[in-house]
Amino acid sequence: MDFQQVAEWLRESHRAVVFTGAGISTESGIPDFRSPGGVWARNKPVYYDEFLASEQSRQEYWRQKSEAHVDFAGSVPNAGHRVLASWEQNGTLQGVITQNIDGLHQDAGSRRVLEIHGTARFVDCLSCAHRYEVEQMVERFQATGTPPTCDYCGGITKHATISFGQQLQPQVIDEATRLSRSADVMLAIGSSLVVEPAASLPRIAQAAGARLVILNRDETPLDHLADRVIHKSIGEALQEIDNILGT
Repeated sequence: MDFQQVAEWLRESHRAVVFTGAGISTESGIPDFRSPGGVWARNKPVYYDEFLASEQSRQEYWRQKSEAHVDFAGSVPNAGHRVLASWEQNGTLQGVITQNIDGLHQDAGSRRVLEIHGTARFVDCLSCAHRYEVEQMVERFQATGTPPTCDYCGGITKHATISFGQQLQPQVIDEATRLSRSADVMLAIGSSLVVEPAASLPRIAQAAGARLVILNRDETPLDHLADRVIHKSIGEALQEIDNILGT
């Protein structure tokens, strides 16, 4: 009945929006951050101020990112990503707001993707803003063991992701807030809904009148606000809803 109800809400909707977290990408083989055995269980995150202040911290940052790059580089979109992309293409979805940095929504065909925490696909110079493909910079670090600097100005380079203690991109969070506030249905998928301010977006949508559907493996702090809570494989659940929609 949950799938049937969600499909009906989507069918009636004019401004459906999806908010995704790490859970949608674990089915593509990308480890999440907070679960036992996840990224932060194995590594202490390098905070942004530490990264700026210390060569040793930059060394550790690049070690962690180069290790994680293996997971990202070999991953491909799964059924969940593909269903969401098809919903955008046929007009069911207005867009995707994601906490993920893996770029799999775009690989699946989604076009309006707001990446709250940036992207691991690129490396930026913090001084002149020149952007590099991530592969070349990871390869440079692996070859030299030294954090790469900018070829153009010699500045510090960093993945185009938002680190702990680093400010979010105001234009991205503003657009995501506007999209959430205008939604009539929001699906929060694969997110623990604890990392702020991103986790407030489903609450903003619900407060503005949207039906809120939470699809996640575990309970979240917003379950009590949701119109439907579904604990099931994300790919399977989205495919079942898609089958009912007949898209």
